[in-house]
Amino acid sequence: MRLVTIFEIEAAAKRVADHAVHTPLLRQPWADGELWLKPESLQQIGAFKIRGAYNAIASLDEAARARGVVAYSSGNHAQAVAYSANAFGIPAVIVVPDVAPRLKVEATRRWGAEVVEVPIADQAPAAAALAAERGLTLIPPFDHADVIAGQGTAGLEIATDLPDVDTVLVPVSGGGFAAGVGTAIKALCPRAKVYAVEPELAGDTAESLRAGRRVAWPMEQRARTIADGLRAEPSALTFAHLQQVLDGIVTVTEDEIRDTVRVLARRARIVAEPSGATATAAYLHHADELPGGKTVSVVSGGNIDPALLAELLG
Repeated sequence: MRLVTIFEIEAAAKRVADHAVHTPLLRQPWADGELWLKPESLQQIGAFKIRGAYNAIASLDEAARARGVVAYSSGNHAQAVAYSANAFGIPAVIVVPDVAPRLKVEATRRWGAEVVEVPIADQAPAAAALAAERGLTLIPPFDHADVIAGQGTAGLEIATDLPDVDTVLVPVSGGGFAAGVGTAIKALCPRAKVYAVEPELAGDTAESLRAGRRVAWPMEQRARTIADGLRAEPSALTFAHLQQVLDGIVTVTEDEIRDTVRVLARRARIVAEPSGATATAAYLHHADELPGGKTVSVVSGGNIDPALLAELLG
């Protein structure tokens, strides 16, 4: 299986430069050790997903792009594809689970996309059916080389801004973000360690890496976590990348994720959704499982429902 290269990530960086924010690394003096946060919540759609979605659509030939695109997502990839399609002036249809946060669904509609809601387990087949029926190109949330390369531009920025980084923490679900970031870091900062972080209640990637093969968890089991953006499971493509670029993986509890949302808001002044807080939860609650040193934790998104944020901060 061919893996994405640093050259593809560098090419992606040029494509997305006018649409994906080069997010800063923010040193956190309140935290023990040396912690920098990379707030992908500052992207125009509030999450890192803009990088992969825009790169994938930009990489299409003109005829395919003009026909339009379809995607499936719990929210952040939905917004990213809708935004990118809007930027190119092409149609977009987004299939979302009927349990998706309303904040993310309405944001997707505001970018002009048609939204189709289906049961959570039916997203992928519904999107495939729409692609075939309408002649649309499917832009998957992670299982695509161009998506992985686009997500990897965040790792390219980390390597540029902190070339002597020791540890990079990145959330993992479908695995495209961790695959891309890990590929960039290993190419440009080979001494650095890359650790993935996932919710304990959706710990299929950790089990799969221990087993050396993908181990499926039922969707209803993965759907238990509050981190709604981390309920997917790796594909064969992303898992092959993870096996190559990860030095370890940490799982965090629901209470640790909730606590970290609070800490990020109060101490770092960063609004993070539960999925976005997961990597930092590993730093705050599982430091003994990490290599230490200069550590970058990616805050992958900040699209949290206001009522949930109020509950967590209350």
